[in-house]
Amino acid sequence: MNALYVFIGGGLGSLARYGIGIISTHFFTHTFPFATLISNVLACLILAITTVFFIQKGACENWLQPLIVTGFCGGFSTFSTFGHETVQLIQLGNPILAILNILISLATGIGLIFFIYAVNK
Repeated sequence: MNALYVFIGGGLGSLARYGIGIISTHFFTHTFPFATLISNVLACLILAITTVFFIQKGACENWLQPLIVTGFCGGFSTFSTFGHETVQLIQLGNPILAILNILISLATGIGLIFFIYAVNK
């Protein structure tokens, strides 16, 4: 049954990622990969909130982790696209943007998770 929850969550996460990509093209015209950054940061936030406030507190059903954490966040976040877009920035002659992409993505994603865990203590 968990595989079904992962499947459903992954599909919904992928659709949400696709939607972020479409929406971001209306707001950002720069070469910086904002859609991927937004998706990855939101996935970290959703994962941390789900883990800290529901799973760790035992206030959730057994289906929540495979649906949200593994499925949705797995489908919504995108490390491969992050890597690809970072390499593209370098190839297009924008190494500073590539470094900024790496630093902002990692610092924000990990920072959000750390912050939510710290707030919970």
